[in-house]
Amino acid sequence: MSFATVYWVDLFIRPEYSEVLLSSLRHCQKEKGLEVYAWCFMPSHIHLIIGTTDKPMQDILRDFKSFTSKELRQEISTHPGESRKEWIIWMMERAGKQNGNNNGWQLWQQHNQPIALSNNDMMSERLNYLHMNPVVSGFVNEPEHWKYSSAVDYVGGKGLLEIMFIE
Repeated sequence: MSFATVYWVDLFIRPEYSEVLLSSLRHCQKEKGLEVYAWCFMPSHIHLIIGTTDKPMQDILRDFKSFTSKELRQEISTHPGESRKEWIIWMMERAGKQNGNNNGWQLWQQHNQPIALSNNDMMSERLNYLHMNPVVSGFVNEPEHWKYSSAVDYVGGKGLLEIMFIE
């Protein structure tokens, strides 16, 4: 599963904004049965390999996107060091109006990009793609050096989010 901010706004360059995503994913794991196998936050989008044992996936994702949108709006509005505050708010409000959102704000693009991982080769390919994204983008030399990713877990370290390993 991948989804992006509207207009591909580079929002997740601030740790506070990434922490909103992490906190929400932890909540979904604990309260909604979300299983996280791999994850990576990039500046304008996130990648997840996920499953569920409880609530339907579409409900979990709807709630996750709704909650993080509200929380990030508040965080952006009150962040004392956010030099792009007015521009970000303008972009999100513009997207909300164009897409008919009642609250006049839209953080996430409306479509997700789910890919069913039906066999081990597909899982391995997507896991590699997800973890290599920061390397290919030139942010780090090794996948496990990207803080906002499960790559460190897959090389024996401890990442920021509890995961279930893909065998």
